[in-house]
Amino acid sequence: MGTAGTGTDATVGERRQLINVAYRLLGSLTDAEDAVQEAYARWYALPRARRAETVSPGAWLTTVTGRICLDVLGSARVRRERYVGAWLPDPLPAHAERDRGHGADPADQMVLDESVTMAFLVILESMTPAERVAFVLHDVFRYPFAEIAGILRRTPVACKQLAASGRRRVRDARVRAVPAVQGDVVRQVKAAWEKKDIAALVDLLDPAAVMTADGGGMVGAVLRPVEGGARIAHYMVAIADKAPGLELLERSVNGVPGLVARRDGAVMTVAAFDVVEGRVSRIWVVRNPEKLRPWVG
Repeated sequence: MGTAGTGTDATVGERRQLINVAYRLLGSLTDAEDAVQEAYARWYALPRARRAETVSPGAWLTTVTGRICLDVLGSARVRRERYVGAWLPDPLPAHAERDRGHGADPADQMVLDESVTMAFLVILESMTPAERVAFVLHDVFRYPFAEIAGILRRTPVACKQLAASGRRRVRDARVRAVPAVQGDVVRQVKAAWEKKDIAALVDLLDPAAVMTADGGGMVGAVLRPVEGGARIAHYMVAIADKAPGLELLERSVNGVPGLVARRDGAVMTVAAFDVVEGRVSRIWVVRNPEKLRPWVG
């Protein structure tokens, strides 16, 4: 095999790509960072001769990161059964809106595109671990099935079938609004919420809309999804009545228009939206403080 080198330069440039892969696979910045750190730890634990003979350190790191993520996905289902309330993926702020006070953050490495929208990540959560790995690596990052086979320890044909299954799940989901349209609808939701205008909110919400909240048992949040546009509208106004001094801001959430609620300069809630045919069909509300660390007011 050819020599790729064993110095830091041979692998440090892979970190950004690995973080992006791991976040899409896991939906958690912390878990993604841990997976990538573990992959690097295993790389540097190899004998120097083994590293020297590795043609592509990046491919090696991707394979190991993928296998770690696969293991995490398998255990995550058990952990999330014990999670208080609904579990949602970590919301990502725009680059200019990230908290720099915690040092290097994996959010700084993220590429914000349609594969990290909350709607897309929620669909990924419905896949089996193997489907998710095959689909994300092939359809999002264009890795060949021969490489994915090495990660999943299955044949390329089997990996192709897994990716196709994941693709069907995505295709069966409804068509999402373009960002400009979503931004306009979210802006109207903000205005109606601030005015506590239930009728206006009902008009903006799909009658079958669903709102899911993630407080992680650390802060107050509805434990079960709120279903129905009218029920969601009344719930939103009731929350506004109970939270004086709460300020709503239009912000990019996972690359598309969303809302951030803050009090006294601190971000308390991040809300992501799915807009279909001009109306809000899904709202994902993240209140777990651990998931809001990258955000600033």
